[in-house]
Amino acid sequence: MEDETEAPSPFLPGTNIQYAWDSTSLGYLKQCPRLYQYIMIEGWVARDENIHLRFGIEYHKALEDYDRLRADGLDHNDALFEVVRETLYRTEGWDPDPDSKAGAVKNRNSLVRTIVWYLDQYEDDQAKTYIKSDGKPAVELSFRFELDYGPTEWVEAGAEAPAVGASTVPYVLCGHLDRVVIFNDELFGTDRKTTSTGLTDYYFNQFEPNNQMSLYALATKVILNAPVKGIIIDAAQLTRTATNFGRRFTYRTGDQLEEWLRDLRKWLRLAEWYATDGYWPQNDTACDKFGGCRFREICSKSPQVREKFLEANFTKAEEKDRWNPLKPR
Repeated sequence: MEDETEAPSPFLPGTNIQYAWDSTSLGYLKQCPRLYQYIMIEGWVARDENIHLRFGIEYHKALEDYDRLRADGLDHNDALFEVVRETLYRTEGWDPDPDSKAGAVKNRNSLVRTIVWYLDQYEDDQAKTYIKSDGKPAVELSFRFELDYGPTEWVEAGAEAPAVGASTVPYVLCGHLDRVVIFNDELFGTDRKTTSTGLTDYYFNQFEPNNQMSLYALATKVILNAPVKGIIIDAAQLTRTATNFGRRFTYRTGDQLEEWLRDLRKWLRLAEWYATDGYWPQNDTACDKFGGCRFREICSKSPQVREKFLEANFTKAEEKDRWNPLKPR
């Protein structure tokens, strides 16, 4: 069950300077600062339920429960029965519009089908769940660790700005790993994806290089204090009538992770500058990427009328419902 505890803000008090980052918020910034502004700063979300998000949450929850049950000693059939039963219970009444593009592919039936087929395919998986020193399986592993630097300057509400170069709090990297496994005596993080794209080299090449996978590899190394080989990507391609599966490995060397961290420092400084300046520029080379930005129509309008179009097509989420890297699972 989702933790109902209210999470602290990932922003420094009285500012738009974010100090706690995950792969999602960092990805928004890297893709387009204006996209980051609309989602992270202003909290704009679609008016209708995000079918892709709901499907992904239910899919990951079922696989997480299965991994835990198997680690506790249940056999495949008993664990599969339990997760299907719980999934059907949680999704009772969830009925996406079958005439919509998303609802025709991602719905309650295809969810259960995908869970069963995936778990049957990997019943005798060579990748074994890593058991931590406390005896618990490394499943849906939340991570949070500090960097050795923080925002260089910020203004707390009603306070004077500290000197340039001063750091009041450290930056924090956080997120959630689907699972950590041992494969061929080496440590890997794992990430499970759902997609409508064919599972070809074109699909898997997007993960090399990739912001999320680099952070996950780094997090696996840091929180387990052990060398990590990379990330195993288990992808499920959904169509109206079937689900296909594919597995690939994306590797990260120590030098690659160090480079990602060096780049990260520049990105965070840039975010500070945007926040201090109060302006988040468009990256108009990214508008057509990833299937087209959800705010593309908004950014195509004159700046004077964009707010009206935002209000007509989106809604502002309550503070507690906005994307927050510090929100527990």
